[in-house]
Amino acid sequence: METDRDTGSLHTNPSFHSERTRGAGLRVLVIIQQVFMALFLAGVFTAMPCRSEPVKVPDEIIYKPSPVPDRIILTPVGDPSRMMAVTWRSDTSAPQGYAQIARAEHGPGFVSKALQIPSATTSLSTETGAAIYHSVIFTDLLPETGYVYRVGDGLNWSEWFPVQNSSDQSAPFSFIYLGDSQNDIRSLWSRVIRLAFSKAPEARFLLHAGDLVNNWWRDVEWGQWFSAGAWLNGSFPSVVTPGNHEYYRNEGSEASLLTPHWRAQFTLPLNGPPDLEETAYYFDYQGVRIISLDSNRLLRRQAEWLSTVLADNPARWTLVTFHHPIFPSSSNRDYPALRERWLPVLNNYKVDLVLQGHEHCYSRSGQQICQNVAGGTTVQCATSGTVYVTSISGPKMYDLHRMDWMVRAAEDTQLFQIIRIDGNTLSYQAFTAAGDLYDRFDLVKPPDGKPNQLISYPPVMPERLRHPEALIGIW
Repeated sequence: METDRDTGSLHTNPSFHSERTRGAGLRVLVIIQQVFMALFLAGVFTAMPCRSEPVKVPDEIIYKPSPVPDRIILTPVGDPSRMMAVTWRSDTSAPQGYAQIARAEHGPGFVSKALQIPSATTSLSTETGAAIYHSVIFTDLLPETGYVYRVGDGLNWSEWFPVQNSSDQSAPFSFIYLGDSQNDIRSLWSRVIRLAFSKAPEARFLLHAGDLVNNWWRDVEWGQWFSAGAWLNGSFPSVVTPGNHEYYRNEGSEASLLTPHWRAQFTLPLNGPPDLEETAYYFDYQGVRIISLDSNRLLRRQAEWLSTVLADNPARWTLVTFHHPIFPSSSNRDYPALRERWLPVLNNYKVDLVLQGHEHCYSRSGQQICQNVAGGTTVQCATSGTVYVTSISGPKMYDLHRMDWMVRAAEDTQLFQIIRIDGNTLSYQAFTAAGDLYDRFDLVKPPDGKPNQLISYPPVMPERLRHPEALIGIW
């Protein structure tokens, strides 16, 4: 071995080093082979599994908040042609959030033009951890214009979501109506909302008629609900009305209290009666007035408010949604207080369509037949023209007692509905979770102000009833 006097570096004979290393490596390899063979012959390796058993990941881990935004949802908040609201969740590592929005462009150049808006925030601690809910209201939008937006903390951003606000004129559109999701949301409801959108990709919003979850306090159930809708929630507004499973009562109290998740997660219009903020509200969408009522409490107060909203109503069509049904689907489930308080108002102002949930079955009303139309179609009319629908999109099922007010009914069937409004015609289609058409009708609004014509189409499949012969109720 020689030493470089200038640098102090060491030089070795390369061939000598290579031969010594090769020889040592061969001896080590032989020893390893001998040890392995000895262990194999002793049966040590034969008992080892090919891989470890799978481990169930707790829901509290799956739906735990993080710095990355999740539970992103659009909601109506005012004039949908010029405003929209977005709400999302993060952990507490960055308490301030932001939304960025820009006009949609053909390429990525919009990013540098995006307007950044700080969020309003509220905190909520649950079994999944402490979280911050952020909300931003986009204003001064141009009617019927495409936008893109994203949300985050300035470093951790969501993807860009494409959205389009409504026209400021009456114009055709469609939307998706869903009854209770409530149970087995991730495993058995997610397919329904996704199939609904695949059937109606042109839908402008989704309407949920209450009981979104089963247990109001379980954040993991809310996590499943948001996960099921996934990116749809971020690109298409959700119209939500509360069910009884979004309410609770403290021990010793008769007062119903709204889950704190509701107002943290949903930013909705504040034009309802006092003490019913973001549960009773309305907005107008391209010639249609859409009204949410809270059927859990303060019914008289809402009846007075509803009369005011309907008396000053410029829209051609009026749709009302609430959770508990006006007419029962079973002899042991009835809500006479709703009929007493709300039915006179709905009839007086000739509301066109009422969308409900709660019954965990399907029923749809009709009126007296006025005339027959060739091909088996019937045209029906009534003094008010109101059609009442109760539907279920989740897997929890109740029995149904066939009553004479029902034109169409179903048990043990998950459904979604696609409703389209075009001028003087409202078209309604109900599909099963297998994608088959189950019910269909049109409402036609005469130009002279007379009651709507209800056009029911012949069913393409038999009614799905456990006891189809059981007609036990008359209304």
